[in-house]
Amino acid sequence: MITSDATMDQVKQYYGKILTGKKDLKTNSCCSNEILPESHKALHVKIDHEILDRFYGCGSPIPPAIYGATVLDLGCGTGRDAYMVSQLVGENGHVIGVDMTEEQLEVARRHTDSQMQRFGYDTPNVDFRTGYIEDLASCGVQDNSIDVVISNCVINLSPDKQRVFSEIFRVLKPGGELYFSDVFAGRRIPESVKHDPVLYGECLGGALYIEDFRRMVQGLGCPDYRVMKKRRIVLDNPAIEAKTGMIDFYSMTIRAFKVAGLEDICEDFGQLAVYRGTIEEMPHSFVLDDHHEFETGKPMLVCGNTAAMVQDTRYGRHFTVTGDRSRHFGPFSCGPATTAKNSIESCTGGCC
Repeated sequence: MITSDATMDQVKQYYGKILTGKKDLKTNSCCSNEILPESHKALHVKIDHEILDRFYGCGSPIPPAIYGATVLDLGCGTGRDAYMVSQLVGENGHVIGVDMTEEQLEVARRHTDSQMQRFGYDTPNVDFRTGYIEDLASCGVQDNSIDVVISNCVINLSPDKQRVFSEIFRVLKPGGELYFSDVFAGRRIPESVKHDPVLYGECLGGALYIEDFRRMVQGLGCPDYRVMKKRRIVLDNPAIEAKTGMIDFYSMTIRAFKVAGLEDICEDFGQLAVYRGTIEEMPHSFVLDDHHEFETGKPMLVCGNTAAMVQDTRYGRHFTVTGDRSRHFGPFSCGPATTAKNSIESCTGGCC
């Protein structure tokens, strides 16, 4: 049986010594072809090439409306997402990057001065810390101190995911947001796959079964999370496919909030929400998840959970919500969309 310490050492070795760039990856599970949002493309071109070449991720987990926020990037690696967020939070915002791999952090830190000059900042607003995402207290992240936690294809690498999510909800402020991309599986991973060093390093061996993830965060007081994107991963490696068998892997982007009063199913209280169109990068509509898109100025009937997500978070100033929970009308039909637009699609990437 491989211990947690052995797993961490194995991951450090893989990302610190074995991988020197994207060319060393064995599968597409650590290399996403996801197109960056238009609003992020201008940020991306300002990041040094060495940072980009050693970036491994499965999405673009950066939520909107983060100007002035304190953002924590779990498993920041060489800092691609941290430096993109640096530009979005502004010079008075703050970004903390945490990673356990010194070789990755050395790249991130070495480019800090040049990146701040490129962004036009007099004082760095990024802070890269050596530490474990299972123990954020050890690297000085306080209770209720973070507005937004992001992570890009890293949580799957942790041998103790329950502790990771427990730490996330500890450090988030009330109303704070977790917004992350990762590799998930449609079934539980067998031991033979879980303990294969290459499969683990390629973000497959540690992939969470999506229903176990649901149960885990529910047990931590988060009964409702929302899926932003979900795509089937095509491994494109016959040898790896032979080892993983019929396991279906997905690249998913998920958001969750530290909001009191959320329920485990959607309930109808007759509430209406109107998006004001005041988020700069989203003037015409606001996408909460894969089945809620708020058109600017148009009232939408919402469940109690959705009302709380857009009212009791930093998005509250951008919405008008009418109604409360004083009168209940039964369950609310609020399931994920089943249209072709939102269905699972094959992709050639999951983690870079």
